[in-house]
Amino acid sequence: MHVLLIHQAFVSPNDAGGTRHYELARRLVDSGEQFTIVASDLNYLTGKKASGSEQAGANSPSGEDYDGVRVNRAYTYPSLHKSFVWRIVSFLSFMVCSVWTAWKVKNVDLVMGTSPPIFQAISAWVVSVLKWRPFLLEIRDLWPEFAVDMGVLKNPVLIWLARRLERFLYARAKHILVNSPAYRDYLINMGIPAAKISFIANGVDPGMFFVETQRATLRNEFQLQDKFIVTYAGAMGMANNLDVVLVAGKLLEDLPDVHFLMVGDGKDRAKLEVMAKEMGVKNVTFTGSRPKSQMPEVLAESDVCLATLRDIPMFRTTYPNKVFDYMAAARPVVLAIDGVIREVIEKANGGIPVPPGNAQAIADAVRQLHSDRARSQEMGRSAREYVILNFDRNQQALQFGELVGQVGNRRAA
Repeated sequence: MHVLLIHQAFVSPNDAGGTRHYELARRLVDSGEQFTIVASDLNYLTGKKASGSEQAGANSPSGEDYDGVRVNRAYTYPSLHKSFVWRIVSFLSFMVCSVWTAWKVKNVDLVMGTSPPIFQAISAWVVSVLKWRPFLLEIRDLWPEFAVDMGVLKNPVLIWLARRLERFLYARAKHILVNSPAYRDYLINMGIPAAKISFIANGVDPGMFFVETQRATLRNEFQLQDKFIVTYAGAMGMANNLDVVLVAGKLLEDLPDVHFLMVGDGKDRAKLEVMAKEMGVKNVTFTGSRPKSQMPEVLAESDVCLATLRDIPMFRTTYPNKVFDYMAAARPVVLAIDGVIREVIEKANGGIPVPPGNAQAIADAVRQLHSDRARSQEMGRSAREYVILNFDRNQQALQFGELVGQVGNRRAA
């Protein structure tokens, strides 16, 4: 079985961000299959050249190799973070160029598309038609509903067209894969047969986040040796609602040993740093993005981890990758997100859920965990035990292997 995935924002172990696709692909390769990914030559978080593309070169015939997972880069116009219109231009440029890059990949058995951005799913469908191969569509976020809820997409005509495009792709996919149970319910309510939908949750490799000896690298780098560290790790964009973290930091200035680490990058990072200076927030440090391979050490040096999203209905349907990483690292989670991920934290007894967008509630939760270290550590242990039982990437990879074998009309190894 040779699976071809088109994914503009693919993250390798050398980059920052969620590595779901690399981890699933690597395990498929370990079982004797082939996996090729067509990715952008730009890093999705920073808009700069992706780490591997500078070595291999965009559209390199040899591509890159990550433990047997092949990555071929497609040209993408460098305008991701200029404006909404220019962001669409960047998406469209990848959509066109990725078709050509994917066409050159030989002996493909299954073509997989992933959304968002939805334009790359169009590329995957086109390639599946050209190659006469089955089309597997993965839904990682509900587009365009997320964009509509956030107010990014407002024009009624564009909304109508986007929803038509969404339904077009759902109809033409041989099978649909979702990573949140709420997405499955959404699709069924749209009239898509339940038998056409498979659910494989976001998850984590628990073994990756077991750090026996802490080296305190980040603490030493930023002179935070004796601090109670609260870490946010992930994208810094409009959806993440990180203004409230700065306000929470200000509310906790009476606890001089509490310090927030903002680990990541994105469109709003510069704005947030300016805001922190204007507010006079002294207990928040922006570290910049760190490769996924460094995240186990980063989280091991943290005392509490934080996840936030804006308070909009559609965000109640999502399973954020970062939360599973936090849990695997045995860190209690202050969760400023409602919905299905809150249910996970509550069932795991793995942290303190608070209302989205409520800086005071975030500060109060941190204060509780700071004052009761035994409770904090117990929540971390409980979170790790729960994620091992329910969201282990190794088990998910077996499910994924069975799925691509069935959709590709060949028995998976």
